[in-house]
Amino acid sequence: MEGYRFSLDFKVRDYECDMEGIVNNAVYMNYLEHARHEFLHSIGINFAEMTAKGIIMIVTRAELDYKSSLRSGDTFTVCINVERESKLRFTFVQDIFNSDGKLVLKAKITGTAINEKGRPDMPAELLQAFGL
Repeated sequence: MEGYRFSLDFKVRDYECDMEGIVNNAVYMNYLEHARHEFLHSIGINFAEMTAKGIIMIVTRAELDYKSSLRSGDTFTVCINVERESKLRFTFVQDIFNSDGKLVLKAKITGTAINEKGRPDMPAELLQAFGL
């Protein structure tokens, strides 16, 4: 998918589907999180190392708009961009497309980093890695 900073391909597994035969709505959060972790890894951010430095990244808000459904065996792509939300918050703009390019889900996952004292803190190294 063009226009995104990162994308990751997936395939729906049988056990991710509900009684109607479609992916359970909660499973989409797992897809989004896994894609974010892979994105962070691709830009050199390691959660264990960040935590050891006293920088803990957290999600503060999740907005998901379901547009169409995925079924067992479907292949799809999660695409990601990162935006600066405020002085202390960033947002992962994530879209999921099926193999035909049809939009399945639009998400905005807002987060921040907190320091060892539990206070919001946006370290320069994180902003630099995000390109913000």
